Amino acid sequence: MQEKMLTNILNLPAYVVLEVAQDEHDYHIRAETKQAPRVCAYCGSDNIIGSGRRENLVKDLPMHGKPVGIYVNLRRMKCHSCAKTFSETLPDVDNKRGMTNRLVEWVCKQAVRRTFTSIANEVGISEASVRTMFKDYVAGLESKIKFETPQWLGMDEIYLIKPRGVIANVQNNTIVDLLVNRNKETIIHYLSNLKGKETIQYVMMDMWKPYREACQQVIPQAKIIIDKFHVVRMANNALESVRKSLRESLSAKERRSLMHDRFILLKREHDLTEQEAFLLSGWTLNYPLLAQAYRLKEGFYGIYDAPSKTEAMALYAAWKASIPKELISDYYELVRACDNWIPWIMNYFDHRITNAYTESLNNLIRATNRKGRGYSFEALRAKMLFAEDAFKKEKVKPKFNHRRQEERTFFMSRALMDCYEPPSQTTQIEKNYGVDINKLIELLEAERI
Repeated sequence: MQEKMLTNILNLPAYVVLEVAQDEHDYHIRAETKQAPRVCAYCGSDNIIGSGRRENLVKDLPMHGKPVGIYVNLRRMKCHSCAKTFSETLPDVDNKRGMTNRLVEWVCKQAVRRTFTSIANEVGISEASVRTMFKDYVAGLESKIKFETPQWLGMDEIYLIKPRGVIANVQNNTIVDLLVNRNKETIIHYLSNLKGKETIQYVMMDMWKPYREACQQVIPQAKIIIDKFHVVRMANNALESVRKSLRESLSAKERRSLMHDRFILLKREHDLTEQEAFLLSGWTLNYPLLAQAYRLKEGFYGIYDAPSKTEAMALYAAWKASIPKELISDYYELVRACDNWIPWIMNYFDHRITNAYTESLNNLIRATNRKGRGYSFEALRAKMLFAEDAFKKEKVKPKFNHRRQEERTFFMSRALMDCYEPPSQTTQIEKNYGVDINKLIELLEAERI
């Protein structure tokens, strides 16, 4: 009864538990394998005898909040046929790491959700060991998990130590990859190795020339659309430039008020509350230049309300001509960007799609990075891309070519037709579109990754 109880504590059928002890911090379990080796590990001969034992420490899953160490009474054997000695192979153990297989699997899955340091402390191993296991785990996931190539591809960036490339599926609102940088060579390599790249119809991007040139080179059939929110954000930046230039002429109290009211200036006029509209009127009546800058911002936003590309072009030309000379320097960057990118900006009016959700995710990715006290880029990328709870999947029926089936049946002999069974039409294929951005945001906010 005592032996059975001890065996159940370990819950590894191939082992007999000899002793269980615990202290304030750890569980210490002495055990041995139930079955001694029967043949030589080198020559396969069964002419072997015992040649002593040695204690071998194997780390296992934490139990009751304490790290667990299994001290295995490891058998050494000697072969009379080849005269070599060898130690028994431990079942259910990753001998490379001196841990049970179940511990390795648990650590890797936990590492997607938690910091490496917290896992290392719970298990009683080094943080470096967690990192190494996680790296191998991610390599395995990379080979197994394949995301569908987006037909509407989104390209964005996030600054983590340095700028990184974010690849999104705009149509399905998912993230499909984080790239180590956003250099042209990196983008070309990614797109060139993308299975089904010829099916990409649209590419949403910000005004980053390497993105555009890489797409034109590798996926020339895809129509490039500059993301609306990257463009209008520059109009907000221009208004902010004017607001900041006014600060020197204001009293300390007025500067604090203007700083507080900056969000009203950036808000669309039709979205203002009565109180916000009243505060805005106070600033614009007292500071005519600020009023002009606000009107320019609103006018630029209005371009995107145009029903067609032709009308949008006309509105842009009129807006550009309306900039007073006092504000040309503040709006210079916006005008220059629009003039350089106007064909791709105007493509929006033919295909009104945006990459807006990626922007909302970027702030949370940064928050996750801060929470982890500076993950490596590889670790952060894996945490974003391989959070299984956030995958957006769909089961679809495979296409069935009826004509080819009819031709095959026509030329088939009667005997073969009698035993032939067509493929089942109920068979379904699971497609993985990537990491659902909304679900990922929920997990990040709940600190579940």
